[in-house]
Amino acid sequence: MNLSKYLHQPHRPDCDCSVCWSKRELAKHALSRSTPCNQCRRATASRVNGRTVVTPASYCEKHTPSERPPKWWHVVHDSGKPTPFVPIHEPFELEG
Repeated sequence: MNLSKYLHQPHRPDCDCSVCWSKRELAKHALSRSTPCNQCRRATASRVNGRTVVTPASYCEKHTPSERPPKWWHVVHDSGKPTPFVPIHEPFELEG
């Protein structure tokens, strides 16, 4: 069998390769934490007797924003303990 025939073979229904797994995961409809559900209420502003009345937003327990940013926000790359800087005051020549 040549390579082009092999590459175009259909996968088994129970295939667990990365391509089939990715297709299954992307097909699942996952709601984002930022998508409000039917228990959440958006903030509204309305005019009553010439005054603007603002109703603040309320969120269910699942969609309540965190008090602190995600952990990755603080640390971009942790390369371990810092290496101390040792200045060289005397010029040197490489041996070799």
